Amino acid sequence: MYNKKSFPKGALYVIEVIRNSGHKAYFVGGCVRDLMLGKSPHEFDVTTDATPHVIKRLFDKVVPTGEEFGTMTVVLADGSYEVTTFRSDESYSDARHPDRVTFTKSIGDDLSRRDFTVNAMAYDPFSEEFIDKHGGRADLKKKIIRTVGDPLERFGEDGLRPVRACRFAAKLDFKIENKTLEAIRKTLDVVRKVSPERIHDEMVKMLSAEKPSIGIEYMRISGLLKLIIPELDECFGVTQPKPFHKHDVYWHSLYTCDALAGRSYQLRLAGLLHDIAKPECKVERPTEKGMTFYNHDSRGVEIARDVMTRLKFSNADIDSVTNLIRNHMFNYQSEWSDSAVRRFMIRVGVDNLDGLFELRVADLKAMEREVTQENLEELKGRISRVIDEDNALNVKSLKVDGSDVMDILKISPGPQVGQVLNWLLDQVIEDPRLNERHRLINLIKSYKG
Repeated sequence: MYNKKSFPKGALYVIEVIRNSGHKAYFVGGCVRDLMLGKSPHEFDVTTDATPHVIKRLFDKVVPTGEEFGTMTVVLADGSYEVTTFRSDESYSDARHPDRVTFTKSIGDDLSRRDFTVNAMAYDPFSEEFIDKHGGRADLKKKIIRTVGDPLERFGEDGLRPVRACRFAAKLDFKIENKTLEAIRKTLDVVRKVSPERIHDEMVKMLSAEKPSIGIEYMRISGLLKLIIPELDECFGVTQPKPFHKHDVYWHSLYTCDALAGRSYQLRLAGLLHDIAKPECKVERPTEKGMTFYNHDSRGVEIARDVMTRLKFSNADIDSVTNLIRNHMFNYQSEWSDSAVRRFMIRVGVDNLDGLFELRVADLKAMEREVTQENLEELKGRISRVIDEDNALNVKSLKVDGSDVMDILKISPGPQVGQVLNWLLDQVIEDPRLNERHRLINLIKSYKG
């Protein structure tokens, strides 16, 4: 069915070793699905009738990543391969993991416990045996996401599966089959039991899709979005002034996220959340421009921080995304002074400028406005000159330090030292020529507090 060159040597080695020991072994799940779609899989998972004890005996380096559930990770020179014993699952009281698993000798039992038909196919690259007991190949052709068996039962077992259905719809650009979609609406209580860390992981994966909007819209119409990011759900139907905007706040946010395809999940999340405060900040102005959204950027920082904290994003991710939201309304004009450009660079952070500019372009694209970048290119040129001239943009760039301040002013370590250094930086931003040691020393001597 597939040329063996389609598979990494390590993956074939794992299958071969298990087969030579008298056991069955297959590639399973996402790698089979992706190969059938003509895509290169990111990982190759193996399913087998060999128990974890046998796997540990067959390979030199094995990590028990989920031994109680039959999952072991075989570590080879070219990568790591997850190997799971054929199993059937019993009840899921925590709505995430089976209370008990039973190892079996049947690949059919193992495929029957899986989530979606497109992930329930197996392939032996040596015998070329292809197993598809649930119509996964047909669903790939139809481009639909459908559960294996009864969707209410599948979603009742694992509350993460409804979110995964939306994520796969976005990743594959598929539709969710009607009965499966209806079952999501009926199992929201099960989703509520899932830890925010698991939801976080699915959302990050969804943001890597070409069009996250597909999955997020399925989340909205199924009720998942109101459960997970109600602040974004509230953006639906919130109109914006024309002719500047063609979409409501919700769709504008989704299209901004889509326009950042191929970028980091942090940048795409900033695109998704950059206008998150508009429903709260909207003020109707019937005699003026129709409506305004005063301070939606600063209020958006607070709301985005709440959303990301709730979904267990790291502090670094929160700082990165909220920085972009805080500054996304920047309005550069050619009349900006050089010191204004330097202050803008300091406020945003030099390392964040490219992301902010990409967000600005995506924002304009989502408005379906003509994207002309002459103004932006001019600002980029001025920023490049500041960098080339090695202007001081932080206290560490000053040619004096805290010790100099304490020696000259005869003060002890404390907040006043930082205050003086920040005052010096402020002077240097206005006039970079002041960043010479003798001039800074004279400024320190003149400091009045």
